[in-house]
Amino acid sequence: MKKTLLIIFIIVIVIQFIRPKKNISNEVINDITTVITVPENVQEIIKTSCADCHSNTTEYPWYSEIAPISWYLASHVNDGKNHLNFSEWATYNNNQKEHIIKDLKKELKSRKMPLNSYLWIHKDAVVSAEQYKILLDWVNTLKAE
Repeated sequence: MKKTLLIIFIIVIVIQFIRPKKNISNEVINDITTVITVPENVQEIIKTSCADCHSNTTEYPWYSEIAPISWYLASHVNDGKNHLNFSEWATYNNNQKEHIIKDLKKELKSRKMPLNSYLWIHKDAVVSAEQYKILLDWVNTLKAE
């Protein structure tokens, strides 16, 4: 029993040294705000409720330093960025933008984002009915150009 606990303890310590790359960038050259007018109230909602998973500027909580939580968060952020990355909007071609706009409308209408698992810990990221309307009204103005 002691040997098993020691092995588990050593494994827990060792995995702390296996760190995923952090999603932190100050580069704004391809940000959506460089090519589209994004109203300030929309920017605020995106920053509070979307940007951690859908931009290059994730704000990491303290527990993101603990493996395997750090691995889960990195995977989650990478998955979110694969669907939509506001920090890379200018790099998308028109077909990609059309697809993303269509998906955004669907997600906002169904209110599936932000994910419940994210909201458990990030209470400030809850999107109100009024905020969903603001976002959807804005998305409806977007064109793939």
